Amino acid sequence: MTDLSSRKTSIIAFVLLYIAYCISYIDRAAISLALAQIGKDFNLQAADLGIVISAFFLGYAAMQVPGGWLSDRFGSKYVVIVTIVMWSLFTAFTSLAWSLTSLIAIRFIFGIAEGAFPPASIRAIAEVFKKDSRPKMAALLLSSNYAGSMVAPLIMAPLILWLGWRHAFNTIGIAGIVFAVIYFVFVPYLGRSGQTKAGAAAKPESRAPMRELMKNPLLWQLMVVWFGLSCVNKGLDSWMPLYLLQQRGLDLKTVGIVAPIPFVMATIATAIGGWVMTTFFDEREKYLLIGSSALTGIFLYAMYKAETITVLIAYQSLVYFFKSFVLAAVVALPTKLLRDDQIGSGVGMVNLGGQSAGFVAPAAIGFIVTGTGSFDAAFGFLVAMTALSVVVATTINTAQPRLAQQPA
Repeated sequence: MTDLSSRKTSIIAFVLLYIAYCISYIDRAAISLALAQIGKDFNLQAADLGIVISAFFLGYAAMQVPGGWLSDRFGSKYVVIVTIVMWSLFTAFTSLAWSLTSLIAIRFIFGIAEGAFPPASIRAIAEVFKKDSRPKMAALLLSSNYAGSMVAPLIMAPLILWLGWRHAFNTIGIAGIVFAVIYFVFVPYLGRSGQTKAGAAAKPESRAPMRELMKNPLLWQLMVVWFGLSCVNKGLDSWMPLYLLQQRGLDLKTVGIVAPIPFVMATIATAIGGWVMTTFFDEREKYLLIGSSALTGIFLYAMYKAETITVLIAYQSLVYFFKSFVLAAVVALPTKLLRDDQIGSGVGMVNLGGQSAGFVAPAAIGFIVTGTGSFDAAFGFLVAMTALSVVVATTINTAQPRLAQQPA
C-alpha cells in the first residue's frame, strides 16, 4: 500500500468510525429523552426507569474485554460491522417492548450488542495510525461520544414528538443498518492481532495473554478513576433530561434545545485531550487526571446549587469539559504504553470500569430519587464519585517502564 493510499484509508476509516460513534450515542441517548413517555405508558417509577437504563450498561460493560480480545485476535473491521448491525436491530426492537420486563431484556441485549464497539474502534485506530499519533487520534475519535450526545436531543426530541417514541426508535435503528453497509464497503480489512500499519506481525506465541494485562496495576487504577468520573458521566447523561423536566419545570422542546449545550464543551475537551496529555503532561499524566477530576467535582456542586437554568447549564458545561479530559487520558494512555496486540484488550479493561458505572449510577440515582423524592442526595453521590477518582489518581505512576515491550 502506498503512503498516499494508506493515508486515504486512515482518513476514511477515522471519519466512518467517528460517525459510527455518533450514531451509537444517538441510539443510547434516545432512551433518556423518551423516559417521560415510556414511564407514562408503562406506569413506571423513577427506580424502574433507572433499572431500564442500567440494564443497557450491564450488557455493555460485560462485552468490553471480550470485544477488545476479539478485535485484537481477528482485526477490527468485522467486529465493528457486527456490533453496528446488532445494536441497530435492538434499537429498533426497543419499539416492540410491551412491559417493564421486556424493556429491561431488550436494553440488556442492546448493551451486549454495542459493547464490543469501543475497544474495536480504538483497535482500528492502532491499525491505521502510527504509534506516536495514536493517543491524539484515539482522543479525537472519542470526542464523537459527546458530538453524538450533543446531536441526539436535536434529532430525537423532534422525532419523539412527531412520531412517538416507538416509531422514533425504529427510524434510528434502520439508519444504523444502512451505515453498517457503508462501513463494510469503504473500509478494508486491516489486519489481525499484532499487525501494524507497516505490516509487521507479531508471532502468535508472542501475544501476551490477558493475565499479563490483569496483573498490571496501572490498568486497574485507570479503570477505577474512569469508574468514578463515569458515574458523573452516565448519571447526568441518563437523568438530566428528566431532572430538567421535573425538578426545573422545563418542557421537552426546551430540554431538547438546552441539553446539547454542555456536550459542545465535552467535544472540544476530548478532541484536544490527547494532544494536551502528550504535549504538557508526558509521564505526568496523573496530574491531568487529578486536576480534571477535582475540578469536575467542584463545578458539579456549583451546578447543583445554581438558581437559574442559565447558570446551571454553564456549570454543567464546565463539568463536562473537565471530565472529558479524564476520558481522553484514560483511553489515550493504553495506546501509548501497550503493545499493538494488547491495545483492544487493554482499552476494554479500562472501559469496563467506565461502563460498569453506567450500570451503577443510573440505578443508584433512580433509587435515591424514589427514596428521597428529590435529586439532592443524587448530586451528593456524584460528587463523592469525583473524590474517589481524585484519590486513586494520586497513586498512579506513568513515569514507569512501558507496560509491555514490542515483541522482537
